Amino acid sequence: MDFFTVIENRHSYRGAYTDSPVPKSDLEKIADAGLRAPSGCNEQTTSLIVVTDAALREKIAGVLDHKSVRSAPALIIVTTRYHKFDFGLAFELEDYAAAVENILLAATAMGYASCWFDGMVRTGGRDKAIAEILGAAEDENVRCILPVGVPAQIGKQAPRKPFDERVTWKQG
Repeated sequence: MDFFTVIENRHSYRGAYTDSPVPKSDLEKIADAGLRAPSGCNEQTTSLIVVTDAALREKIAGVLDHKSVRSAPALIIVTTRYHKFDFGLAFELEDYAAAVENILLAATAMGYASCWFDGMVRTGGRDKAIAEILGAAEDENVRCILPVGVPAQIGKQAPRKPFDERVTWKQG
């Protein structure tokens, strides 16, 4: 799929997934796309936990009960480690956001659907509960869950505000 077609087709899929498994080789490509995202000072603060084990997916769905999380054959849990540089800045959020976007685009390019579940994960102690289920390191922060699979229904990108409303030109 052409890069710009991928961007036009990427959407947040919140529906159920089919029973079709996602081959490990596809998940490796999708994860690798995320790890190749830009990273502040190349610190690479983002890590991924790919969960295909049915029992673990069920435990995670018990914490974040959503049909996408419950039915996806694969879950990519995005974690970060906080690192503040001596010049006073940390790039943990930027790093993980860039990684997630690459993952979402890669999944779309390969014919899968996903959704960036973030706020629901980081409220009510769900992030800590998921970290415990997965045995994440104490300094590893669970940021979001990305269900990945073949969607049961066709989805499409939500309407966008007009281009001219969001882009301003300052031309010389």
